[in-house]
Amino acid sequence: MPKGKIILSAIFQSIFTVVYVGVVSYIISNGEVLFGDIKGFLGVALFLLIFVISAAIMAAIVFGRAVVWYLDGKKKEAIRLVFYEIASLIVIALLVCFIFVQLSPVS
Repeated sequence: MPKGKIILSAIFQSIFTVVYVGVVSYIISNGEVLFGDIKGFLGVALFLLIFVISAAIMAAIVFGRAVVWYLDGKKKEAIRLVFYEIASLIVIALLVCFIFVQLSPVS
């Protein structure tokens, strides 16, 4: 597979990851508004359940295609895909941090 296609695939998966993380973050940060005040065991269990489901979804997004490629014998491509995806996630995270630092008011 051409290097350009692997990079584009990694960038697409990274963007999807960022969108997914944003949606889950919104749900968690506005949980009380969305679901009401859930206290005690049920609240903790619901949070942990969302966390576990989210981790499983992220594992499938980040590593799913790479595992399939690896098992199909495309080992170099699979490793490159994971590398490029992690690199693009780091770049996106740095950009987001930079943008928020620039937009935040100085105290």
